Amino acid sequence: MTKKQAGIPARAGVSVEAVVRAALGALDEGGLEAVSMRSIADRLDVRMNTVLWHTKSKARLHELMADAILAEMDSGELPDAWDDRVREVAHRARRAMLAHRDGARLVTGTYAAEPATLRFADQLVQALLDGGVPEREAAWACWTFVYFLLGLVQEEQAFHEQAGRLDPELPVAAYPALTRVVEHLTADAAGYEERFDFGLSLLLDSLRARAGEGRAH
Repeated sequence: MTKKQAGIPARAGVSVEAVVRAALGALDEGGLEAVSMRSIADRLDVRMNTVLWHTKSKARLHELMADAILAEMDSGELPDAWDDRVREVAHRARRAMLAHRDGARLVTGTYAAEPATLRFADQLVQALLDGGVPEREAAWACWTFVYFLLGLVQEEQAFHEQAGRLDPELPVAAYPALTRVVEHLTADAAGYEERFDFGLSLLLDSLRARAGEGRAH
């Protein structure tokens, strides 16, 4: 009979930080589906009620996990130039999510107004404001960068499961445009960082152009 079955009080000293660390361990080993109150309780050798007391719900647990992942972003000095800063902040967030199995999928499924998440957004918005982007556009552009970041990193992390789904021998008559570019749509995993930089450049070029148009008027 285990301590939990015997009704012995849960081990003292378990903190919300310990719960989140255990949850991230389960995530890294088995993916998002492996994260459960029971799996975390087993890892910590406590009752499920102890985990629930700290996290309140699975949705709240996911928020705390997502914030913990972004808390692992490199905290080194950022570039002075606003556009280089945007690019570096985005790359740091990408690396932090890639460091955990299903990291982007987890972050995508949350709306965590927590310290690390807010710090990431604040750095991004500050860089955009420093580049002369108006406040409303800076806020909306922040969302656009985040959507692009989360979408591409989710695809990157699922690459091995998705590889081969797009047939490189598409029927030309049915898909003439895709046939012309199919070799670029089926690039290997090594191309994700290049694709990420390409997308960031498109967004940054658009913001520079819009800022220039605003000054012209």
